[in-house]
Amino acid sequence: MKRPSHSGRAAPRGPSQRQLRAGELVRHALVEILRAQEITDPDLAGVSVTLTEARMSPDLRHATVFVEPLGGGEQAVVVVKALNRHHKFLRGRLGHAIDMKFTPALKFLHDETFDEAARISRLFADPRVAQDLAPPSPANSRKDPGALEEGD
Repeated sequence: MKRPSHSGRAAPRGPSQRQLRAGELVRHALVEILRAQEITDPDLAGVSVTLTEARMSPDLRHATVFVEPLGGGEQAVVVVKALNRHHKFLRGRLGHAIDMKFTPALKFLHDETFDEAARISRLFADPRVAQDLAPPSPANSRKDPGALEEGD
């Protein structure tokens, strides 16, 4: 006997709960490792780095970690390259810090969401856009010709 097909259901989109939990575990552990400042790299010396997200692959063997250094800009490229240079060291420390079957391979990327949020804020601050967002003034508003008045 054939199983009924679920033609009305789409495949689940996005990460599973397991991936989200593992990603947060990895992110918190990496924050503690970086807070201990065990990496002696001039590109990372004195730099405050925010780990915004860790996305895990479905098999939990690979983690993409999104970072945003304080100040961003050109420094972000340097910091991401430095973290990727030390990915083996960080993976070794991570293996001791978390209790998972496999320690995920790490890949660091710059988190573009802060730059995108700033760009959208600049767009909303533009006077041409702000005039479209403001509610119409009562003098400029017209009645809907199809609407009934109170006395009708």
